[in-house]
Amino acid sequence: MLLTRKAEFSASHVCANPALSLEENRVLYGVNANPGGHGHNFVLEVTIEGDPDPVTGMVFDLRELKEIINHEVVDPMDHRSLNCEVAPFTAATGNVVPTTENLAIEIWKRLQPRIQSPHARLHNIRLFETADLYVDYRGEAF
Repeated sequence: MLLTRKAEFSASHVCANPALSLEENRVLYGVNANPGGHGHNFVLEVTIEGDPDPVTGMVFDLRELKEIINHEVVDPMDHRSLNCEVAPFTAATGNVVPTTENLAIEIWKRLQPRIQSPHARLHNIRLFETADLYVDYRGEAF
């Protein structure tokens, strides 16, 4: 069984690799490399996979899932500049380019250790950057 909870947050970012010149970043990322940044109203869907607990009848406690998502994602990222305020995207914490793909990986890393249950596990992260663009991530390694 799959159980999905949705959350929303707004954040700004600049998609630019600090090791490259402004022109090289513009070639790679287009207007998303604008040094002033741009923002999105991100929509996050977190999907848990498992079987209902025989005692509670729940795959995972939805109140707990909401608290985890708020604590690990919404509170630290909402109304923030990802490049300046959120690890690992800041210069001090790694300079990871905050593309939607990398943001989805970071969200997975934050949620996966917190979603532990004998009956369920984190199945998928779906992160919408816009209404017609999203990333699915399942924690796979290449």
